[in-house]
Amino acid sequence: MKSFIRAVELWVPDETRRSLEYGGGQYTEGLEEFREISELAVFSYDEGLPGKAWAARHPIILTKFSDSYFRRADEAKLSGLTCGAALPVLAGDDVKAVLGLLCGSEKEENVGAIELWHNNSELSHEMALVDGYYETAAMFELNSRHATFPRGYGLPGRAWKKDRPVIISNRGKAQQFLRAKDAALSGIEFGLAVPYKTNPSETWVISLLSAPVTPIARRFEIWKTGPEQDALVFDCGHCSAGTDLDVAFANAVINRNEGAIGQAWASGLPVLSSDLKSDPSIAARAAKKAGLKQTVVLPTFHGDQFQAMIVWYP
Repeated sequence: MKSFIRAVELWVPDETRRSLEYGGGQYTEGLEEFREISELAVFSYDEGLPGKAWAARHPIILTKFSDSYFRRADEAKLSGLTCGAALPVLAGDDVKAVLGLLCGSEKEENVGAIELWHNNSELSHEMALVDGYYETAAMFELNSRHATFPRGYGLPGRAWKKDRPVIISNRGKAQQFLRAKDAALSGIEFGLAVPYKTNPSETWVISLLSAPVTPIARRFEIWKTGPEQDALVFDCGHCSAGTDLDVAFANAVINRNEGAIGQAWASGLPVLSSDLKSDPSIAARAAKKAGLKQTVVLPTFHGDQFQAMIVWYP
């Protein structure tokens, strides 16, 4: 099974906090040389895709690498990479890290999308598309570029209103998803939206839209702190294999420093794990049982307080 996202990279501030350096990555087959280039890369503030997200303090999407500020454009072209998104991890005023997502056509039936939405409440009561990467979902792209969402409506609008990560499964049937018909026709059945509030009047939402033929991930989970604030409990999720995650994780908890998810909670930094064999958490055990081997863990914050853990399994 091919993934819509071909590479995930972690960029973290160096000791001087003047540059971002490579903190790890996951790559699909054929990206070995690109990985070697990335391992040596360093980005200054506002430089390259990671540096731009660091400076902006909200997600950045770049749908074309040629003639852009993407520093590894030549290597990306040789590797078949054509699009990138960078998601900063914000805790108050502190950018703790930047997570990079890189995509590119490996075959004609590549289906999925990454979108960036924005609202300035001083200018509008609706959220509009900044840009998006849609691969073969041409009709869905056309309608998305002309769509706007009031607060609380559609996937971007719901994340905006809730001010926390939102999941919609089976998008072609979900009434909450206002582009459901176009999503179904394009083969998209799942969406994750993550909001960023950079100041009192501006909200950004990054959305990841996944299809079974080339999924962004085969399983998504959101974990949050429990009533006692001493462990993480399962909030919601989606599994492309049909596993009922609410049942699988009923009464389950993950402690601080327990496995990849617990490590991300303790450090406040994303964790990329390419081998779940030694991960003792209940989430990892369930993933291994389903034949999943890797995970990406992305913490989100409300202000400077931990909010939720987004976990996906390629």
